[in-house]
Amino acid sequence: MVVLNRIYTKTGDDGTTALGSGERRPKYDLRIEAYGTVDETNAAIGVVRLHTHEMPEFDAMLGRIQNDLFDLGADLAVPEREGKAERLRVVASQVERLERDIDALNDKLAPLTSFVLPGGTPAAAYLHVARTICRRAERVIVELAAQPGEPVGSAGIQYMNRLSDFLFVASRAANHNGAGDVLWVPGQNR
Repeated sequence: MVVLNRIYTKTGDDGTTALGSGERRPKYDLRIEAYGTVDETNAAIGVVRLHTHEMPEFDAMLGRIQNDLFDLGADLAVPEREGKAERLRVVASQVERLERDIDALNDKLAPLTSFVLPGGTPAAAYLHVARTICRRAERVIVELAAQPGEPVGSAGIQYMNRLSDFLFVASRAANHNGAGDVLWVPGQNR
């Protein structure tokens, strides 16, 4: 259980922050950037949910994703080290559930004949914002994983890759199952 008695501690006033392991890192550290961008993705999904109260099953999917993103933040905040006690990690079943949700939403959509522009309903537009933030988070996590001595679990990377797919499919679902998609017209304004 997490207990937050004091919100400000002043320990970050020197430009560092603590990982979940207690290790202090500069606030510009790539690991901090990774879980910070996951948090940003989560916040964007919170904005989407302001527009999904009329769609309880869809909103429940987004709620589960928000919880998963906190799991991923916790996973990234405590690097895996040999011989250390196991901490909270994103696992394959979370990725698999996300794939099932993508399939459930995608089954109701007509095939695309063009790329989709961000827009349509407010929920769809905000889902596209969340998708682009998610893609940035994924890039940062992959860059972190490529650094020597910076372990990142493969399920976390897979989760973010699937999440961007989910957010794209969800945007189409939020656009009246694709009927309200704003389609790209190549060269339209030449």
